[in-house]
Amino acid sequence: MSSAAVFQLEGVFKSYGQVLGLNDVSLSLGPGIHGLLGPNGAGKSTLMKILAGQLKADRGRAWLRGRPVWNCPAGYLELGFCPEQDAFPPGLSGRGFLSALAELHGLRRGAAPDAAGRALERVGLEPAVWARPIASYSKGMRQRLKLAQALLHEPAVLILDEPLGGLDPVGRQRLLELMTELVAGGRTLLVSSHILHEIESMTSSVVLMVNGRVAAEGNVHEIRALIDRHPHRIALRCPEPRRLAAALVENPDVVSLELASDPPELHLTTRRPDQFYPRLTEAVLALGLEVERLSSPDDNLEAVYRYLIDEPS
Repeated sequence: MSSAAVFQLEGVFKSYGQVLGLNDVSLSLGPGIHGLLGPNGAGKSTLMKILAGQLKADRGRAWLRGRPVWNCPAGYLELGFCPEQDAFPPGLSGRGFLSALAELHGLRRGAAPDAAGRALERVGLEPAVWARPIASYSKGMRQRLKLAQALLHEPAVLILDEPLGGLDPVGRQRLLELMTELVAGGRTLLVSSHILHEIESMTSSVVLMVNGRVAAEGNVHEIRALIDRHPHRIALRCPEPRRLAAALVENPDVVSLELASDPPELHLTTRRPDQFYPRLTEAVLALGLEVERLSSPDDNLEAVYRYLIDEPS
């Protein structure tokens, strides 16, 4: 077991009857923020519940900051967990719910309401709704309340399962900013989503899960390097795309070329981007062309994810 690891799993299996939720998952993640990405049913929630001590693995071992996670009360004091689904006690207000949790965490009864208020304010819930019954909250409010309970006891580690679900664009941006602040303050976050751009906007440290397995792990570019056998698409915008296409067509690294008229662009694919880019620079300089824009649709999680799960284009 790595001493620097915050989250660690070794050969973990978990099944639900005949359905295999996790299939021989081994993983080691250090401090910072990490994105857990995959379609619904990939095993993300199962993995998170095991790391949070809510589920026991059928086989294998899991640690949180060096401690076995199952039946470890001392470890849970350092952990905040925001589940994907909510199940709030009936009849309580948002502040009443968090105050009760604060007392369970050991705060004095007189101090618990203030701690609850700080957590609610931190996630952007207005004081006007604190005393309202949770049953009257919108989905976005309930989502923020779940996050507030995870933050309530100031844990060093946060596990957030689909935390952006149900939030409007302003709420999403505020939560992204909050997560950045938490990491800057020394906390470690594991955040799941099935939406690619959400994870990409949070972190470059990504774990891709498919069918209960880890399909790939690393930053976007490291993962992309694993799959360079797939064509890598590049778009170039310049005033004379035909001249550039003529110069590149004989390049052995180019798989295909296509001219687009509106806007005038050259679209090409290569199987060896590391070798192609230097040759592209040489061609542009030799022709004296001005490249207005260069982009690669494949240099992002969307393409990596599509390739790894073998979805058709």
